[in-house]
Amino acid sequence: MLFPSAPAPVPGLAAGRLGRLRSPSAVASVGFAVVVWVVLLAPLGALAAHLSASSISSALSAPGALSPLATSLEASGVALGVLLVLGTPAGFLLARGRLPAPRLWEAALLAGLLLPPLVVGLLLVFLVGPYTPIGEALAHVHLSASNTFFALVVAEVYESAPYYLLGAAAAFAAVDPALEAQAQLLGDRPARAVRRVSLPLALPGLASALAVAWARAMGAFGAVLIVAYHPYGIPMQIYTTLDANGLAAALPYALVLLVVALPVPLAAFWWSARARRRAAG
Repeated sequence: MLFPSAPAPVPGLAAGRLGRLRSPSAVASVGFAVVVWVVLLAPLGALAAHLSASSISSALSAPGALSPLATSLEASGVALGVLLVLGTPAGFLLARGRLPAPRLWEAALLAGLLLPPLVVGLLLVFLVGPYTPIGEALAHVHLSASNTFFALVVAEVYESAPYYLLGAAAAFAAVDPALEAQAQLLGDRPARAVRRVSLPLALPGLASALAVAWARAMGAFGAVLIVAYHPYGIPMQIYTTLDANGLAAALPYALVLLVVALPVPLAAFWWSARARRRAAG
C-alpha cells in the first residue's frame, strides 16, 4: 500500500460525541446562539431590505458624495497613527505597572470610555477651544481645534483612545514578564527584549485593539458634532443627509460607513484567533 489506511472510527467515541450534540443542553445552547445572532444582525437585515441598487447608485454618484468618506479615512488614519505611537508604549507601561498610580490611570481610561461622546465634545471645547490656553498655543502654529481637519483628528483620538489603550494593556498583560527576563539574561537590553519578545507575542491583541479603535474613530460622531462639524466626515454626512432629506436618503451613506469600518475589526479578530491557536498548538 502506498498510503496507510485511515484508522477505523471508534464507535463508542463517535456515539459519545453524537450524544453530546443531541443533548438538551447542547440543543438549547445552539438555539440561544441562533436567537442572539438573529437579534444582533436584525438591523443589518433591515438596512438591506430598505436599500436598492438604484438608490445606492444615485446617492453615491452625486458630485462630491464620497468626499466625506475620504475625509474620514484620512482623519482616522492619522488618529490611529497617533494611538500607535503614543498608546502602545503607554499600554505596555500600564500592563507592567511602571506608571505612577496605575489605578488612577485605569480609572481615567474607564472614565474616558464611559463618558458620553457629546460630553467629550463639550469638554474638548473647554480644553482646546480657540479661547483656551491650549487653543491660543495652537494658534501660534496655525492650528485650530474647532471646525478644522485637525479638530476632527483630535475628536476621533479622544473617542477611540480608551479602546486602544485598554486593549493594548490587556495584550501586554497576557505576555509573561519572565520571557522578557530570560531574553535579558541571554544578553538583550530591556528595550530589545520588549521589541523581540513581548511585542510579537502581544501583536494579536494589539491588532484587535487597533481594529476596534479604527471602527470607533470612523464612526465618531458625538465629539465631532461639537468640535468638528466641518469638514464633513462620513458620520456627519449621514446626519446632515438625514436632517435634510430623510431616512431613506441617509441609508446609502450608512452602508458605506459599515462597509468601510466593519471588515477591519472582523479580519483582525479572525487573524488574532488564528495566531493564538498557532501559538497554543
